[in-house]
Amino acid sequence: MSAYRSLLQSSDSVVYQALVGEELRQKSGIELVPSENYTYPEVLELLGSVFTNKYSEGYPGKRYYGGQEFTDVVENLSRERACKIFRGEHANVQPLSGSAMNQAVYLGLLEPGDSILAMELSHGGHLTHGAPVSHMGRLFNFVRYKTLADGSLDYDHIADLARQHKPKLVLCGYSSYPRDLDYHEFKRAADAVGAYSMADISHFGGLVAGNVMANPLDAGFDVITTTTHKSLRGPRGGMIVCRQELAKKIDASVFPGLQGGPHMNQIAAVAFTLQKAAVEDFRVYSQQVLNNAKVLAGQLMQHNVALVCNGTENHMMVVNTVESFGIDGREAQDVLDRVGITANTYEPILSQAQ
Repeated sequence: MSAYRSLLQSSDSVVYQALVGEELRQKSGIELVPSENYTYPEVLELLGSVFTNKYSEGYPGKRYYGGQEFTDVVENLSRERACKIFRGEHANVQPLSGSAMNQAVYLGLLEPGDSILAMELSHGGHLTHGAPVSHMGRLFNFVRYKTLADGSLDYDHIADLARQHKPKLVLCGYSSYPRDLDYHEFKRAADAVGAYSMADISHFGGLVAGNVMANPLDAGFDVITTTTHKSLRGPRGGMIVCRQELAKKIDASVFPGLQGGPHMNQIAAVAFTLQKAAVEDFRVYSQQVLNNAKVLAGQLMQHNVALVCNGTENHMMVVNTVESFGIDGREAQDVLDRVGITANTYEPILSQAQ
């Protein structure tokens, strides 16, 4: 036991026991929540480092506090590595979360009341993609597209919606959708009405970084956002990668527009994570994630488990538990919890949004 852990045990035994319990739960159970992952031990070390102590409002070379020589190093590294991995021109690594990064893009590029074309939450989108329960859903006019009965997207219909509503931003991406997307179709829909094109790749950003899923920036997108944990395996946080001409608007929207001081322990951990994502081992890992997901999906369907879209093209599987087992998603989640398998359902979110 380290000296710090021993100190925690003696200082706050309740929190200490919760930590030990969570460690045991993660080691002994099977984690199937697609937005979760096991991060690197070096990330845990950096998150608990002295970078936690430092205020660093502003950006490298333009801070509002002194003593920034080392914080500037890790933030510049993070930005440079993000641009290299995702083949972008500018990166902001300060967003404290995925919600904050998306809000920063909307508020930086648009005006309140502007229209945004995005995926319906109940069809696989995300709360920050305009769900009525979110603040952004009240601040902007979200027009929502849905999937077809077979789970596919009708790109002609999406283009029609764009022509009809003239959004200022066309947004694609998802939090519960087991297919890849045709980014060229989304880009064409956006270009036809002079809209910005944005992709939120949070859930599969690591698979894009590993070059086993398509990169929206390769299709000419203006902006991508991604969380830094999930499939990327880093700390909790977000980043924005965009064209250079949007850099000032994005940066000003993050700070001082939306946030104060960034969490430098998080940014240092992001820098390390992006270094890991740049090596061949990470590409092999990413490909194996896809391989494993497809094998699992095939086995589930062989055992008469109904999957939305009849399989997966990424690391996600969406089970129709009513059709498969005659129970709702929440009950299925609770049953799996009792046997040490962690999964998640959309139902709590949907009930709040109603």
